[in-house]
Amino acid sequence: YKTSYLYNDILQINKLSKLISNFIYMEKDESGKIKPIFPRYHQLDCVNLSLADAKPGKNYLIEHSNGSGKTKTIAWLAHGLINKFNIEDNRVYDMVIVVSDRRVIDKQLQEQVQSIEKVKGIVEKIEKHSEQLKEALMTGSNIVVTTLQKFPYILEEVKDLPERNYAVIIDEAHSSQTGIMARKMKQVLSTNSLEEAEASDTEDMNEVDEEILKEIESYRNLKNISFFAFTATPKSKTLEMFGWEDEYGHYHPFHTYTMKQAIREGFILDVLKNYLTYATYFKLVKKIQDDPEYEEKKAKRLLRMFVEKHPVAIARKTEIMLNHFMSSTIHKINGKAKAMVVTRSRLHAVLYKKAFDKLIKENNYPIKTLVAFTGVVRHDEQEYTENSMNDLPPKKSIRKAFEEDQYKILIVAEKFQTGFDQPLLHTMYIDKMLNGITAVQTLCRVNRICPNKNDTLILDFANKTEVIQKAFQPYYEATFLKEATDPHKLYELEEKLLDYQIFDKSDIETFVKAWKKGESQPKLHNILSPVVKEFKQKTKREQAGFKKTLNRYQNIYSFLSQLIPFSDVNLEKMYIFNKFLSKKLPTINNPLPFSVLQDVDIDSYKIVKKGKKEIKIESEGELKPISAGVGEYAPDINTKLSKIIKDLNDAFGTNFTDDDKVFLGRVKDNLLENKELINKMEHNSKENVKAVFDKYFNQEMNKLLNNNMNFYKRIVDNEKLRNRLKTALFDLLYSEFNKYRKKKEINKRENWPKAT
Repeated sequence: YKTSYLYNDILQINKLSKLISNFIYMEKDESGKIKPIFPRYHQLDCVNLSLADAKPGKNYLIEHSNGSGKTKTIAWLAHGLINKFNIEDNRVYDMVIVVSDRRVIDKQLQEQVQSIEKVKGIVEKIEKHSEQLKEALMTGSNIVVTTLQKFPYILEEVKDLPERNYAVIIDEAHSSQTGIMARKMKQVLSTNSLEEAEASDTEDMNEVDEEILKEIESYRNLKNISFFAFTATPKSKTLEMFGWEDEYGHYHPFHTYTMKQAIREGFILDVLKNYLTYATYFKLVKKIQDDPEYEEKKAKRLLRMFVEKHPVAIARKTEIMLNHFMSSTIHKINGKAKAMVVTRSRLHAVLYKKAFDKLIKENNYPIKTLVAFTGVVRHDEQEYTENSMNDLPPKKSIRKAFEEDQYKILIVAEKFQTGFDQPLLHTMYIDKMLNGITAVQTLCRVNRICPNKNDTLILDFANKTEVIQKAFQPYYEATFLKEATDPHKLYELEEKLLDYQIFDKSDIETFVKAWKKGESQPKLHNILSPVVKEFKQKTKREQAGFKKTLNRYQNIYSFLSQLIPFSDVNLEKMYIFNKFLSKKLPTINNPLPFSVLQDVDIDSYKIVKKGKKEIKIESEGELKPISAGVGEYAPDINTKLSKIIKDLNDAFGTNFTDDDKVFLGRVKDNLLENKELINKMEHNSKENVKAVFDKYFNQEMNKLLNNNMNFYKRIVDNEKLRNRLKTALFDLLYSEFNKYRKKKEINKRENWPKAT
């Protein structure tokens, strides 16, 4: 039976007693009412399996979707780990450290972990500074809840930690634990000396090599630490670092609660079910007589940016969004629904805020907006900040203000795209390119459930549904990594760097030896100066390729050094050398041609609804390992402004007018009445007919010359458009001919469908 797990597992006396003593607790809800909290089955299963398997030096990846109750799972696991004892009745872990990379989540975790506390003093909240954290670590506090930002400050101060065992629980592991910060954390908690066996194998190495081996050792998998990494969206790096490897070399999470499960069980909503996309069309005109040349790729990128922040574009999109909100969204969730506008940049956020507020005031709508971005935005000789635009009371945060009923729309630039939990968010308006994990995390802001919330809506101006589908695919069901990152990729990258002949191995040896001796900064700079000189003598293409390869080496080494105890000190030497060299290399002088923006203006701008659809996700998601590829540097070519504008207008030009459609209908009618063409269609294959169709198509187009010169010119001058139109008409004619080919009177006009 489907419920057999209940009486075979949950209701067994020993299991039931543990459930009551270790999991069930009382919690106040928002109204102040005290209610009992029970774990859901996947939470109970995850904690029990983790506790049964947990041992120092072993890592665990927990892939739990949004809506899984991850914060409570972490809290239960933290208390379970600190109360886990071995057969000698000693604690398996001397301390449990709960780490989050976001301060808001840190506060939530602190409160949740403390709410489960059965005995006072078990949980210590680190709210002040690194000294407080250091004291907690040294005195052996039971459970410490902190942010990753607080952790690195005590690296040099803590000396005696390696004698203890630690369980480190990480919230959203993919963002905090796969880079340099993770290496720093491991340095704090690891031993600082090599084992005797390794030391004996390095007798012939010089003193510098031994020092480097110590650094390598600090990054290896540690025997006194267990990592329990929680994330809804694991990257390939995260899977390889924390996941378990099967017999085929695939990496898997230790425990999984998928997005598909959460949706089916009703704990989150499916954000892809109602997805509405809009297409943007525009036409640019050159407003100067000269035809200067610009770097084509950069000019096109700048012109697209120019279009998307043009007052016309902002006004049109704002009108669409606000009309939709007032006619549809505002009535959702019993009139409590809210919306988020995701913008391309801080400046776009400012412009949208002004446009929304202007339109709301003009229409006397009873709603207000908030905007969220960091720092100061300067535009049209004015400065804008969150505070100046929102006009909130001094101590009121945006997060708190958005809970109020009057604030219905939140406009964001990067902020609140992750880690923001507001169940009343129903609709998201997207005007920003999204992909990968960023797309998943952003869209999932609207998937939270609450009473009377039955659906969500995404209205997207910037992305294709195929891109969003691809982003969600790996995380809809269980994620796995196809294979491990190949350590030999480092040797490939090392060889590529040396092939540029900007430096050689003797340069690396000289620099690292000086660095280990603690030589002064001027001396270190003097060693690197000839290398920088060689770099400057290379072409721009070579410089760009070298920098890409160098950065790729640094990223892969930083990652792999946490997984593999490298014994080749040359790899670490290269890493140290590159770390300093990268800071000294000049930036490639390749400025954007901003002057192009002074030479153009918008002639027309149109937004067209493409359609509402449900994005379907397939089953199990596969991630690929990290690649050593750095790609080729493609130099930009100079192109005349008129050509750049033409290319953009061809790609994003406004659609056919109503008059154009009438003429197209006439072309179709005339082709359907052409006896010669119909006769050929009746007695020849489709391929043979297509070969002669051009003749009839061109005849009809020439008839338009006297009737609609503009339309004729658009078709004739644009080869891509002409070919698309010709193919579409031919396919349409052939399709309709097949429907009627059995009719005897195929030349009679009444037997053919009317043109539309």
